[in-house]
Amino acid sequence: MKKILIANRGEIALRIIRACKELGIKTVAVYSEADADSLHVRFADDAVCIGPGPSRESYLNIPRLISAAEVTNAEAIHPGYGFLAENAHFAEVCASCNLKFIGPTPEMITAMGDKSFAKDTMRKAGVPTIPGSDGLLHDVKAAAAIAAEIGFPVIIKATAGGGGRGMRVVREASELENSFRQAQGEAEAAFGNQAVYMEKYFEHPRHIEVQLIGDMHGNIFALGERECSIQRKHQKLIEESPSPAITPELRQRMCDAAVKGARSVNYVNAGTIEFLFQDGDFYFMEMNTRIQVEHPVTETVFGLDLVKEQIRVARGERLDNINPNFKMRGHAMECRINAEDPDSDFRPSPGLIKSFHVPGGPGIRVDTHAYAGYKIPPYYDSLIAKLISRGKTRAEAIERMERALEEFIIEGIKTTIPFHQKVMADHDFQSGRLDTKYVEHFFKRLKMETQTGLAA
Repeated sequence: MKKILIANRGEIALRIIRACKELGIKTVAVYSEADADSLHVRFADDAVCIGPGPSRESYLNIPRLISAAEVTNAEAIHPGYGFLAENAHFAEVCASCNLKFIGPTPEMITAMGDKSFAKDTMRKAGVPTIPGSDGLLHDVKAAAAIAAEIGFPVIIKATAGGGGRGMRVVREASELENSFRQAQGEAEAAFGNQAVYMEKYFEHPRHIEVQLIGDMHGNIFALGERECSIQRKHQKLIEESPSPAITPELRQRMCDAAVKGARSVNYVNAGTIEFLFQDGDFYFMEMNTRIQVEHPVTETVFGLDLVKEQIRVARGERLDNINPNFKMRGHAMECRINAEDPDSDFRPSPGLIKSFHVPGGPGIRVDTHAYAGYKIPPYYDSLIAKLISRGKTRAEAIERMERALEEFIIEGIKTTIPFHQKVMADHDFQSGRLDTKYVEHFFKRLKMETQTGLAA
């Protein structure tokens, strides 16, 4: 494998380029006209414009991506995350064109992409699953029967869903029919598939995920867990490893379950199994068949380069540098720095970056494609940097993150840096008292404190 085309943009494209350079592999960047000045275009060995317009559709145009690979003599394609990373058809097209897709097989992507089928697969493999329907629900009557059996509240989910779309929480029977229809309609509009299923809804769960990596020789390893509970509208904002809620014994059980689930589908390459955790019990939620945005926290505590491992697996190599006794060291945390205004309901803030100073010092890593003079386009997601801190303890990781956030200067656009600074100083966060409702409650507390201050 001498040349890899990167079917993505932004910081993940630059991240993959760095891994390839260290492996002695040449890279091909693809870009839309809006991304002509992006760093991944500058640092790749070759670059091909695949979109005359600025739309995100450029990065979803499979024929142009394949043509770019062929004209540059690329032998493989790395999809990064987002866009086509979990598109089984794209993986099939790559294979039919003799291009190695750096990820799992199309069959694995399809199996785990259907959330209802994935849940059934995990249940059969002995992985704890959330109580709910056995498969898809075809009418409201069936949904009512399941809800009566498992008890309210329940959540209706699109089987092809993601990002919080096609989901409805139902707290009582009178709301069920309307919520069922709404979930179906939203699923059809967003994914072209109105199929839904039902699960028990947990009021205060934590979102815990386990990083997996498997090779073509039957080896599958779990690389600890990540705490991903701090999220807004199902979009993660802060991640860390290890989770402050998980004991060594529970970590072993969770990792064993994740490996068991992955082994049941003969999983190959990097992937993540996500669990809901509440009251000491964990339940399978879904599997992501790709590298995750938050993979640097796992790399930091394990001392691994997961992108390199992906490439090694795709070349048919054994994961002989990982073994069951591989241990995490210290604590790592990641803040997603987005071009958004947290004081205006996280409204996107595209525009020209006038000043850009990246923090440094012990225990700090920054993954970014931005720089002073770079214009954040309004057509793509708002992630502009991932700020990662490492400490011997969680407290030290927080202290270093606070220092780095203070040093991180971005002028010309609004960013989420002020939000992260407030979270790092929050007593509940510092104490590890987290759940998926943390951000919602955090803003309510801030509002109450402001009102109290004004009244005084």
